[in-house]
Amino acid sequence: MIPLFTIGFLDIDLIDIVDIVLVTVLLYQLYKLLTGSVALKIFLGLLSVYLLYLVVRAAGMELLTIILGQFMGVGVLAAIIVFQPEIRRFLLMIGKTTALNHDRFWGFSWRRDQTEKLSLTPFIEAAKSLAGKNTGALIVFARSSELKYYAESGDLIDAVISKRLLMSIFNKTSPLHDGAVIISNNRIKAARCILPVTENNDIPASMGLRHRAAIGLTEVTDSIVLVVSEETGQIALVRNGEVYRNLSSADLRARLNQFLFDTDQKASISPVEKTINVG
Repeated sequence: MIPLFTIGFLDIDLIDIVDIVLVTVLLYQLYKLLTGSVALKIFLGLLSVYLLYLVVRAAGMELLTIILGQFMGVGVLAAIIVFQPEIRRFLLMIGKTTALNHDRFWGFSWRRDQTEKLSLTPFIEAAKSLAGKNTGALIVFARSSELKYYAESGDLIDAVISKRLLMSIFNKTSPLHDGAVIISNNRIKAARCILPVTENNDIPASMGLRHRAAIGLTEVTDSIVLVVSEETGQIALVRNGEVYRNLSSADLRARLNQFLFDTDQKASISPVEKTINVG
């Protein structure tokens, strides 16, 4: 390929520019994934050891080169073990954004719409009652993924959806109230499920662990999460890391219709609702 320009003895062509841009994007995404966690410090430590290895090898220090070379030989395996949670989150993020993850690919519908006949009334009424009693709740609406991994972290139920069952699960004396309920295939799939907590440092202090868990799950999946705050009794929805707070019953129904069924219906936003983007 004909070089576009030359820097010293280096000939730069279009492929080189594309290569540099892709590597830059990859490193930036890697930095965003690791920032704010201890994994970033571990990564910088491994990078420092690798740079030291290159220096001692270039300087001809044979003994130190052999020692560091043995360390670098198992570096890939060690990195997989050390960064297992981050690697998993990275792959989930890629899977979430890929074209094959959408309901339609090149105009063909290849995934059944699991929320097509889902009745929202039990969730609206349960959320309203729980909010009135300042009882916390965390309800996950699965979309393209059935969230099997997260469902297995709790107790499998596979029950018909009803307001009274949701109220019973989140009752403060219930052994199932601590955790999330996962809704999949128009049924209550599991309760007391553990969700990944976001590591985003920009989340307001007013948001507790329920909101952080809801944000964490929606950062890596396309799920919709309904949150009832135990401290304030406020109802919120979380999608793609964005939190829609202070929803009334009408707002909640309109938002759920919009998010779950991809309708053009616009939620009637109340003046006190606050939308927080923590992505």
